[in-house]
Amino acid sequence: MSAEPLLADAPWLISGGTARVLSLLNANGEEARVVGGAVRNALLDLPQGDIDIATTALPEEVVRRARSAGIKSVPTGIEHGTITLVIDGAPYEVTTLREDTETFGRKAKVAFGRDWVRDAERRDFTMNGLSVDAQGVVYDYVGGLADAAARRVRFIGDPDRRIAEDYLRILRFFRIHAAFGAGDPDRDGYLACIRGRAGLSGLSAERVRMEMLKLLVAAGASAAALAMADGGLLQSLTGGVVYAGPLSGMIAIERELGLPASSTRRLAALAVAVTEDARRLAARLRLSNVEAKALDSMGHRWWRFATRDEATARRLLYRLGAERYQDRVLLAWARGGGDVTSARWRELAELPQRWTAPKFPLKAADFIARGMAEGPALGRVLTLAEDAWLAADFPLDEGALASIADQAAARASRDQKT
Repeated sequence: MSAEPLLADAPWLISGGTARVLSLLNANGEEARVVGGAVRNALLDLPQGDIDIATTALPEEVVRRARSAGIKSVPTGIEHGTITLVIDGAPYEVTTLREDTETFGRKAKVAFGRDWVRDAERRDFTMNGLSVDAQGVVYDYVGGLADAAARRVRFIGDPDRRIAEDYLRILRFFRIHAAFGAGDPDRDGYLACIRGRAGLSGLSAERVRMEMLKLLVAAGASAAALAMADGGLLQSLTGGVVYAGPLSGMIAIERELGLPASSTRRLAALAVAVTEDARRLAARLRLSNVEAKALDSMGHRWWRFATRDEATARRLLYRLGAERYQDRVLLAWARGGGDVTSARWRELAELPQRWTAPKFPLKAADFIARGMAEGPALGRVLTLAEDAWLAADFPLDEGALASIADQAAARASRDQKT
């Protein structure tokens, strides 16, 4: 066991809401520490996310102390000993030390305890098994300090047992490695994931979606996805062929253009070649409506961009809108397998920054003035006129618009007669 004052000067620990929660819980024979990802991130000099706190105090005592201090408490997982304290709008998840009495995935039976070693040993990976007290002393019962220094993601104890407790840990192994690891995945953990891959089929789509989308935006997403594909771990999740090359291309393109990582774009690059792929993925992962529509749009004839000039691209930008347009261009670029520094692809991708589509200037009144009656025919003539306006490259002068309106009205009249 290691216990060293490695974070004694950490501002997030010694002041603000974290310090207040620790002070509240470190009294009258109870002890509290920050645990898990916050400790890992601090040691790796990475930004802090959520701050989780473990305590020897029982949930009822946590609630009592919070109430006496005027701190809001929310029983977010009280059956598992978790209370969320809210300070200045920021949540602090406080969980009583636990020991597993039976382990079967998300429904493991736990008993509250006071043993910091046993609490650490029930966690997933060594670098997540670290804890730090209010003085900045880091406690390591599982070898997490050495693994964090080496950027090595390693299961605590027997990897097969850890995975059997919750098969989502297979995805977490690759996601944590993609975000915090270096080099190849830990071999023992990797082989255990392959041995346990059949257990992935029993996971809920919502849990798989959450881990996959987080994995895809991690720094090492490309290498992690390739390792998963090589181990036969991705195909069952996507329900189809996996395209590791386009994923790598998409990541490189985003970086080349200075774009933020997009989990949806990267998922499309990994597993969408046609719209059927998009719809299957949306069903398998229970994607949100926004995510599903974005994937479906990207999968729709993206390959046509390979031969599109800018005039044609402007028409597509008008139809799709800037966000959908750019996503589809980037998927075509990534799937094309070409140079990520290509000037032509960059010009197509950055068209929304250089050009804003005008609004279609013709209105229903323009056609009523030409003798068209209100009704379905009026809608059809507007569509005909808009198509002609796009084909003419968005003219705005009155003469061109009058000509387009006259021709559309004449064609609609002919269509009505036949």
